[in-house]
Amino acid sequence: MINNKPINADQTMAVAASAMKAQQARMRIIAENIANADSVGKTKGADPYRRQTPIFTSSNIDGATGVRLAEVVPDSTPFTMDYDPSHPAADANGYVKKSNVDPLIETMDMREAQRAYEANLNVIETARSMTEKTLDILQK
Repeated sequence: MINNKPINADQTMAVAASAMKAQQARMRIIAENIANADSVGKTKGADPYRRQTPIFTSSNIDGATGVRLAEVVPDSTPFTMDYDPSHPAADANGYVKKSNVDPLIETMDMREAQRAYEANLNVIETARSMTEKTLDILQK
């Protein structure tokens, strides 16, 4: 129900589809983070790849409230430092800045996004099935 009004199957599917699209964008960002997890700066003092995080916002979809990707922002978590004085990006003390991406966290986030995507797919399949059954009843 939305504002004490029942939500119809089309709205249900539209909201679930918006959530699937948002999770798809989230998975794309996570995949980019994982791909750049081992990056380092190329020159002295250069920053490596900084983890990106998706920000979502609510969105009006067919009179119901869905979700959409609002922006992608850099994670402010500090870079890790690795001692490697022979690296071209090493500072005066021999430390190299490494990306702030933690592959374990990204893997967990990916799994969560995948489950949310699958849950919304199930919502669409259930709504479609209910619509088909309603049409079957009305035809009899």
